Amino acid sequence: MKVYHLAAECYPVAKVGGLADVVGALPKYQTEAGLQAAVVLPFYNRKFVQENEFDVVFEASTLLGKKRYEFEIWKERADTLGFELYLIYVPGLLDRQEVYMYPDEREQFIIFQLAFLDWINWSQQRPDVIHCHDHHVGLIPFLMKHSALYSKKYAKTKTVFTIHNGQYHGAFNYDKFDYLPEVDMNFAGLLDWQGAINPLACAIKCVDKYTAVSPSYLEELTHSSNGLEYLFWLEHAKGKGIINGIDTEVWNPFTDPMIKAKIYAKKPESGKLANKKALCERFGLSADQPLIAFIGRLVGEKGADLLPEAFSRSLQKHAGKVNIIMLGAGDKETETALTKLNEIYPDNYKTYIGYNEELAHQIYAGSDFLLMPSRVEPCGLNQLYSLRYGTLPIVRRTGGLIDTVTDFGDPNGYGICFNNSSVNDICYSIDRAVTLYKNTEQLDLLRKRMMALDFSWTKSAKEYIMLYESLTSII
Repeated sequence: MKVYHLAAECYPVAKVGGLADVVGALPKYQTEAGLQAAVVLPFYNRKFVQENEFDVVFEASTLLGKKRYEFEIWKERADTLGFELYLIYVPGLLDRQEVYMYPDEREQFIIFQLAFLDWINWSQQRPDVIHCHDHHVGLIPFLMKHSALYSKKYAKTKTVFTIHNGQYHGAFNYDKFDYLPEVDMNFAGLLDWQGAINPLACAIKCVDKYTAVSPSYLEELTHSSNGLEYLFWLEHAKGKGIINGIDTEVWNPFTDPMIKAKIYAKKPESGKLANKKALCERFGLSADQPLIAFIGRLVGEKGADLLPEAFSRSLQKHAGKVNIIMLGAGDKETETALTKLNEIYPDNYKTYIGYNEELAHQIYAGSDFLLMPSRVEPCGLNQLYSLRYGTLPIVRRTGGLIDTVTDFGDPNGYGICFNNSSVNDICYSIDRAVTLYKNTEQLDLLRKRMMALDFSWTKSAKEYIMLYESLTSII
C-alpha cells in the first residue's frame, strides 16, 4: 500500500510544533510495518535540505489564479529519515527558510496543494491513500473529487485527514476563489463555512475519514473547535481518535546523545540524579531541591499567561525549597514577565527564551516534574517525553492529557492532574509536587511505573494502517 503524508512540517526538515514530530515519526513506523509511506512538504531552505542530497524527479508548471508558476519535485536521495521524502519547490513562493508568518502564506499553501495534485496527476505516482495533516492541505480531498483536473483519476482515491489543532482553520475570503482550478460549482458549497472558504471545514466534509490526535480531543472538537462545533457533531461518525506516539529511537533515555547520563527504566535514580546535577550546574541551581520545568510555546493555549503569577506565588511560598526552569518563546509580554522573575528569585528560577532541542532533552532527563497547564492540548507530546525520561508530568485534564496521564492518587497512577487552567490550580499542584518529592520511595516507584509505559508509535501506526485497510477494502 502506498500512502502519501502531506503537511507543512516534518522533523527534522522543518519544525515549529508537535505536527513536525508526528509527520517525522508516523511514516517511519508505517514503513517498518510494511507500508510504502512517503512525506511531501513545501521546500524550506534549512539545515536538513542544505546537508542532504536531493534529485529533481519532476518538473512542470501550475496556475495560481491567472499567474503560472514553474515547480519542481525534489526527492531526498538516501531516504535518510526511514521513508521517502519529497519537497515541492516553487521559485518565489516555496523557496524560503521559515515555515509560517509570510504575508502570502495563503498563496504558499494553495500552490503547494495544486503542485502536488498536478505532480501525481501527470506522473506515474499512484497512491492508495492520501493522508493530509491540518488545514494547510485541507483543500486536497475536495479538489480530488470535484475538480475536473483531478477527479477523473483520483475521485475514488481514499483520503484521511488528521486534526492536530482544530483551533486553526486557514480560512480565507472568496476574493481568492480564482486561485483554485475549475471546480464543479454544484459542490462549491463544500468549501464554505460561515461565508468564507474554510480548508479545515472543507476537509471534514469531503474526506473519507478524519482522525483527531487523541480520543478525548475527538470529543472536545464537538464543543470547542473555534466555530466548527456543529460540523464536528454532524460528521462525528467519520471521526476516530488515535493517540499520537513518540519516536522511541529519538527519545530514548538509554541511548540519547543529548543527555548527560543514561537512565535505566528499572533503576532510574542514579541516571536521573546525574542529569539533574548537570542541568542545575548549567543554570546555577541547587540539585537538592525539587526541580519543576516548563517547555513550550508561551501562548494562551498552553496556559503560559498564568505562569508568571503561578511561579512567583509558588517560589514565595516554598522559599528556597523548589527550583523552576522555563524553556520557551512566544507572547512578548509573557516572555518579559517570566524573565523578570530571574532577578527576583536568582537562586531558584531560570528562564531560557527560545528553543534549544539539546537543552529540551536535558530538561526532560534532569527535571523531577514537567508542568503543562494547557487550555488546549489535542494530544500533547511533552508529557510523553517526560514519562519516557522518568519526569513526572503535572497536567491539566484536557485533550490528550486526559488519555495519557493518570493522577498518582488514583489506582496505578503516575502523574499530578488538575481540572482548571488557573493560577490556584497550578500552585496547588506544585504544592503536591513538593510534598511528593520528599517521599523518595514513592517518587521512585512512580518513576519506574511511568518509564514502563509504552507510548511508542508502533501501536498507533498499526491503528492507522488498519484505518487505511478498512477504506481501501471498500469497493
